[in-house]
Amino acid sequence: MTDEEIMAEFRAADALLEGHFILSSGLRSARYLQCARVLMEPMRASRLASALVARIPRDIRTAIDVVVSPAMGGVICGHEMGRALGVEAMFLERPEGVFELRRGFRLKPGQKVFMMEDVVTTGLSSREAIKAIEAAGGETIAAGALVDRSAGKADLGVPFFPLLTLSIPTYDPADLPPELAAIPAMKPGSRAA
Repeated sequence: MTDEEIMAEFRAADALLEGHFILSSGLRSARYLQCARVLMEPMRASRLASALVARIPRDIRTAIDVVVSPAMGGVICGHEMGRALGVEAMFLERPEGVFELRRGFRLKPGQKVFMMEDVVTTGLSSREAIKAIEAAGGETIAAGALVDRSAGKADLGVPFFPLLTLSIPTYDPADLPPELAAIPAMKPGSRAA
């Protein structure tokens, strides 16, 4: 799947939004990719996950025992990655503000994990998820995302395989360009503003 074919999937799902958005990191942006919309059609989600699996080197792909993703955004794409890889998928939650496995999910000591996100902007949530995976006994051998908004700058501490890498400018809320400051800010993600 080419980058243009991937963007076509986002456009077809009305998942590429324009306005003034508050990202999970607290940064602001004029463009937002609503991965929940692109994943709501099961066959599209399956195509995207299969395209990402094809980009993971064989030696890593065959070593993966389980996919773990952070809730909320990573749940569907993590599940689809598990399906595409032929392994189980589970997710982390933050009931007390820190990621942890719940609902009876458990990792075996040393189990090889692929951590899957929907979108990476700064990599903070991904690093927190990887820390939780390690605390639960797993070994994160690689990570993936549908979209890397950092333009390749995010360092997750493990090999990182995004399906699409974009350079979408982000801004500190105290240093917004005038055209963005003139628009009311929206928080389109899963975490409240």
